[in-house]
Amino acid sequence: MIVNKNAINVIAFDADDTLWVNEPYFQKAEHDFCALLENYLPQHAISKELFETEMNNLSLYGYGVKGFILCMIETASRISAGQLPLKTVNKIIAIGQDLLKMPIELLEGVEDTLVQLSAHYKLIIATKGDLLDQERKLRNSGLQKFFHHVEIMSNKKNEDYVKLLRKIECRPENFMMIGNSINSDILPVLEMGSQAIHVPYHVTWTHEQASAEIKPSNFLQVDSLDQLLSILL
Repeated sequence: MIVNKNAINVIAFDADDTLWVNEPYFQKAEHDFCALLENYLPQHAISKELFETEMNNLSLYGYGVKGFILCMIETASRISAGQLPLKTVNKIIAIGQDLLKMPIELLEGVEDTLVQLSAHYKLIIATKGDLLDQERKLRNSGLQKFFHHVEIMSNKKNEDYVKLLRKIECRPENFMMIGNSINSDILPVLEMGSQAIHVPYHVTWTHEQASAEIKPSNFLQVDSLDQLLSILL
């Protein structure tokens, strides 16, 4: 895809695993959870059970750490046939609380990229997750000053982006999305006629892995955020 930078007024960035590290922390928490319960099932089986619980509850809890904690407790209760000791429940809660306290680790080139792009475009954040947790991460990241608007979304489907563009008064042809998830950051944006740039991250949650084939000519992929500067400036 050839980027038409002259048409772009607004650039939206995903946050988790686009601006800062996120998924490796979740994977560490999942590993600790599975190790805690390995007397009931092999760890790989527990991981599969947890994922199924998350998918079943996605419409109830949405995305984020708090829903993840509830899913861990539900999974543990199920695989223990309701015999889970209270002390184990408390350990699961502690795993989730540790996840909420993780430090913010910016990805390489993020701050310099935002400094330069913010001089030429209106930048916003469009991310999924728990409101309080995402606000905390943005605040602790030190990046808030670069963004005109922050949208913490319950989902990132076509209709959610349409609603976002209506809110910020931006036409689809003037909008670009940048993120690490093909499913959430690329496909719905292309569907509404906007531009998108994929910045892959080496670890991706199974639910966010591409579920449909898209032709390379339909979107642009870069290896890191700092490569955006030669494309957009």
